[in-house]
Amino acid sequence: MLVSAHSLGYLAQAAGVTVALSLAGIAFGFVIGTLVCVARVSGGPALARLGGAYVSVFRGVPLLVLLLFIYYFLPIVGLDVPALVAAIGGLSLSSGAYQAEILRGALNGVPRGQTEAATALGYSNLDLWRRILLPQALRISIPPMINEFILLIKASSLVSVVGIAEITRVSMNIASMTYRPLEAYVAGGLFYLAINLTLAGLGGLAERRALAGAR
Repeated sequence: MLVSAHSLGYLAQAAGVTVALSLAGIAFGFVIGTLVCVARVSGGPALARLGGAYVSVFRGVPLLVLLLFIYYFLPIVGLDVPALVAAIGGLSLSSGAYQAEILRGALNGVPRGQTEAATALGYSNLDLWRRILLPQALRISIPPMINEFILLIKASSLVSVVGIAEITRVSMNIASMTYRPLEAYVAGGLFYLAINLTLAGLGGLAERRALAGAR
């Protein structure tokens, strides 16, 4: 046995925290990414520049620096941010920039003729996005989105710097208490592997269903 059953129980709880944080980051990041993508694609010049600036900043700043900024700097200016909020906020802001670019690339993959045909048929902009552009863009973006989700699961290990008891933090605690770092970190790595393999499998299933529905 790599670690004791007691330690595995702590790691299992930490895995739940990792999954919950990552799902929150993915969900809020998707909302942010969608809004930024729409601003860049169909907004005016000012909105397009603002969306581009957002993507440049949050793809350029490392997630670790962003988490430390939110958790340690904002309280200095009077904004006391709980560790959980800082973790989800950092993950969401960072992932939102990447998801915005994924969606923008997927939208560019939708044939322009469909947009022109919908406009000729009198579709409003809302109907155009809701019925034609977004459904196809989401279908095209499934593979890169799954890759982004897996990367975010791994990147969530960085939230340990703000005191969140996720897999990496708990693995470190177990290693310091048992003086068996190899076993502790291997066990933690196996939990990450199990989560990401499950996510990859679900992503593959979603992709196959989306392709079947498109036929």
